Amino acid sequence: MSDIVLRSPVDTEQSKKSSHRKHLRWQLPIFATILGGGLWFAYSGHETTQASVPPAAMIPAVTVSNPLQRDVDVRLGAIGQFSAINRVELRAQVGGTLSEIHFQDGQIVHKGDLLFVIDPRPYEIRLAQAKAQLETAKSRLDLANQQLERAQSLRKNGWSTQETLDQRVSEQQAAQAAIDDAQSRIRDAELDLEYTRVTAPFTGRIGARQVSIGGLIAGSRAASSPTTLLATLVSLDPIYLDFDMSEQDYLTFQRERQKEKGPLANKVRAALSDETAFNYQGTLDFIDNAVNRSSGTIRARATFKNSDLFLTPGQFARVRLGLTPSAPALLVPDASVLADQSAHIVLTVGENNVVVPKTVQLGDLRGGLRVIRSGLAPSDKVIIAGISTARPGSTVLPISVASNQNVAE
Repeated sequence: MSDIVLRSPVDTEQSKKSSHRKHLRWQLPIFATILGGGLWFAYSGHETTQASVPPAAMIPAVTVSNPLQRDVDVRLGAIGQFSAINRVELRAQVGGTLSEIHFQDGQIVHKGDLLFVIDPRPYEIRLAQAKAQLETAKSRLDLANQQLERAQSLRKNGWSTQETLDQRVSEQQAAQAAIDDAQSRIRDAELDLEYTRVTAPFTGRIGARQVSIGGLIAGSRAASSPTTLLATLVSLDPIYLDFDMSEQDYLTFQRERQKEKGPLANKVRAALSDETAFNYQGTLDFIDNAVNRSSGTIRARATFKNSDLFLTPGQFARVRLGLTPSAPALLVPDASVLADQSAHIVLTVGENNVVVPKTVQLGDLRGGLRVIRSGLAPSDKVIIAGISTARPGSTVLPISVASNQNVAE
């Protein structure tokens, strides 16, 4: 007879809980495995979708604009320097003591103005001596003429020899030569006396004096002899502007000039270093006869009027040489032009917002805008901002702006 064990309700409830805990311990590992696999599958699928189709937040934004269309002319630019048409070093041609100075340093002087005076007294004495020698020579010539007349009379009557007559003729010729010598000495003394007064050879601005009153001046009319520099004088109106053209610019200038056959290619404009507008207009009047082998440039020169004497020799200026009349052209910001070895490119946005580089031929710079001679179309969308984030062939988010910049003259 089997024993019947009677369990209380509490024992029965505890037994059920223990059996439930054993069942959970068996199911938890399986559930964790299934849950982990599902999460891995879901996460892997999300990563694959994100790598294949990038979200809009990861596409770089760039600013684009159509090229600006304006009528511009073909011109060449260079840096030039003003120089005086006439420049002279005032040097003494006679020696002596400097007695007078008749100008202030940096003053505008006019042609013929008295600048320096060297003590003239030694040269006045020399002139007086030359005049005295002339009087002596004249007296000797009078005596020689009288003796020649008597010798000719005696010879005619047979009372004198031919030798005596020849001697009187020789004395008369020597006396005449002495007069010629005395007259040349007078002219030489007068010239030296004139050189004691140094005058301005042309109108211009005189520099600082290099001597003082009372100083001993070394002077000579011979170029090989050492002389004292008194001052420097330069002309101001008109004035030269010298500049160099590269060989490529010179070829462009020559070809365009042959096409135009007019004065347009001779017009040169200039702007000083602190100016933005080219207010000074001159005329191209000289191009050198050879290209410099070492620099590959050729020297050119233009002449400018300077009635107000504002332009000064030695000043630098920006030069603009017009070659052709105005014609339609495209302009883009200069910062949007990129250098690619020997070429230049502009990044544009094409179909499907893909970055497309275009090789362009550049012109000159117009107030921050670069003239594009070829390689772009008016409808192209040029990237003008965000260039660093754009790569050829990549996709970008274009933001269009209007081209409303002004073009500098």
